[in-house]
Amino acid sequence: MKTARRLWNYALTQKKLIILSLLMLIVAVSCELCGPFLAKRMIDYHILGIEKGWVEVAEKDGAVHYNDAWYERRDRVPQYKNSDVAEVLLVGRSYYFVPEEVQKGGVRSVEDGILIVKSDKEESQYKAEKLTGSEVLSFYKEETKPIVWLMSMYFFLLVVASVLHFGQRYYLQVSSHRIIQKMREDVFFHTQKLPVSYFDRFPAGQIVSRITNDTEAIRELYVTVLATFVTSIVYIIGVFVALFILDPKLALACFVIFPILFIWIVLYRKFASFYNYRIRTRISELNGSINESINGMTIIRAFGKQKTFQKEFEHINRDHFTYQNKLNSLNALTSYNLVGFLRNITFVLIIWYFGGGSINGESIITIGILYAFVDYINRLFEPLTDIVNQLSNLEQARVSASRVFEFLTEKEEKYEVGKRKKYVGEVAFHNVSFGYKEGEEVLHNITFKAQPGETVALVGHTGSGKSSMMNILFRFYDVQKGKITIDGEDISTISKQELRKNMAIVLQDPFLFSGTVKENITLNEQNIDDKKAFLAIEAVGGEGIIRKLKGGMNARVAERGTMFSTGERQLLSFARALAFNPSILVLDEATANIDTETESVIQHGLDVLKKGRTTFIIAHRLSTIKEADQILVLDKGRIVEHGNHEELMQKRGIYYGMYKTQKGEAS
Repeated sequence: MKTARRLWNYALTQKKLIILSLLMLIVAVSCELCGPFLAKRMIDYHILGIEKGWVEVAEKDGAVHYNDAWYERRDRVPQYKNSDVAEVLLVGRSYYFVPEEVQKGGVRSVEDGILIVKSDKEESQYKAEKLTGSEVLSFYKEETKPIVWLMSMYFFLLVVASVLHFGQRYYLQVSSHRIIQKMREDVFFHTQKLPVSYFDRFPAGQIVSRITNDTEAIRELYVTVLATFVTSIVYIIGVFVALFILDPKLALACFVIFPILFIWIVLYRKFASFYNYRIRTRISELNGSINESINGMTIIRAFGKQKTFQKEFEHINRDHFTYQNKLNSLNALTSYNLVGFLRNITFVLIIWYFGGGSINGESIITIGILYAFVDYINRLFEPLTDIVNQLSNLEQARVSASRVFEFLTEKEEKYEVGKRKKYVGEVAFHNVSFGYKEGEEVLHNITFKAQPGETVALVGHTGSGKSSMMNILFRFYDVQKGKITIDGEDISTISKQELRKNMAIVLQDPFLFSGTVKENITLNEQNIDDKKAFLAIEAVGGEGIIRKLKGGMNARVAERGTMFSTGERQLLSFARALAFNPSILVLDEATANIDTETESVIQHGLDVLKKGRTTFIIAHRLSTIKEADQILVLDKGRIVEHGNHEELMQKRGIYYGMYKTQKGEAS
């Protein structure tokens, strides 16, 4: 599915609010665009209406008294003779009364009470009387109320438009924030459904960048870019409707700006898309580098590699700066300059059109029409400027959206909700072969069987395949050959969720989440109440940890549990596994980092935890697995020895050598 289509689908989740804001916008724009029409009416019909010609009438309300006669505007008198028309004209800064009709067009001047009108073809002279200020006001008296009414109407429309614009922006931003809220939830939920193999391929920092930085860029699309584009498009349509009403020919001529704008947008996107993609990629790499540096700060400091990591960071940061600077140069070169260029072309077009018509005598425009055209043209370029200025954000959001949707298309693990089936815990490997990459097997023909309640230890040198066996048992990866069964049932036919509900794992470096102690034990599982959680921690010997904490089970845990010692974290992880009551337990070198003094406490917890469960121990200290029912010795992905401690010691093979070596090192 294309990026634009998926963005559109997300927008449809808030279609009611968006439609409401769009309707409010249309009404608000309509109110605003009525302004120039009201101004045109005010100028042409009322302010400059004094020059429309006056006809002598009988005394009546609304007529103007001048020189012992009564006059009314020609356009308000139903019937009159052209010979009876007088005019009031503005020449310079003064008004003059002319008792006859004056030719239209030409340049006006007054000399010794004579009005002279000069044009290219002829010159006309008329007797003129200069009006005093009070006499001019008498001719304007009847226009006062309409002007005040029109100004009040204009003010009222502006108030209505302001209120509607507020509502439109508010509802559009609310809908935008809800869209991004849903998108972030979708992205985060998607991370919970991805196979573990995905996280082996991508650094955590890059994934975090997609959830935070990229969705934030998309937020700008809905909150700012969408609002700007919708507002601007509606505004442009409204302006062109008004221009067509005023003068269709000139309105059509103004359409020349759109092909220019379209060509520019195509060229802009070609370069901006390239730069934005590089920028977003570098941001992900920066986040990955920062995340890796923070997590590995102890090693960096211990080996004095601060400068090495600093240089790597500077290299990525320099690339980010380079592409960001190129994008800024592109924006600075085009956005404002383009709009200014189009504005100048349009104004030249207006001057040529109106000015040329006036010079040729083909048409004479009123000041009101000219004012309305200039006003609408200015209003036309405001939204065009806004659109051009938002193109950079649009491209950033589009690139970010493509990265987010690319992430969302990653294949998820199937999630099947069903009633939990409790397994007894019989585990069997049948000629299992497995490789992380095709053609590169790390396990070869693994075959063994663990009875319910047995403890099976996996030993071997680094890279022998111990962790890989547990990865395929949990179905973090699926086997290529053979099969694994639990209680005789092929695990490939069991949903991963149902399978893992019967299993628990304790890692060498136990992971604690931010939250309370109780939440770390129960992981917010509804079936595990406070009593069960406390009994679990008490059973593994960790009640002392709870008693020393202020708040007990509800005490807050710092990030990664740094407030606890390694042994305490391990006991909490034991309690977590015990609380979930699994049929199968995996201990991944759970005692490898424990000191000898703490080991006895940990061993007690292990004994409680293993009781009645099929347990797999990935062992580093061979002294901890002497009581295991089975010991599998792995070498290069194959089981080379199989038996209990006594049997393997009698064989004097690899296990015997490893045990003697460790015992010698200890002594």
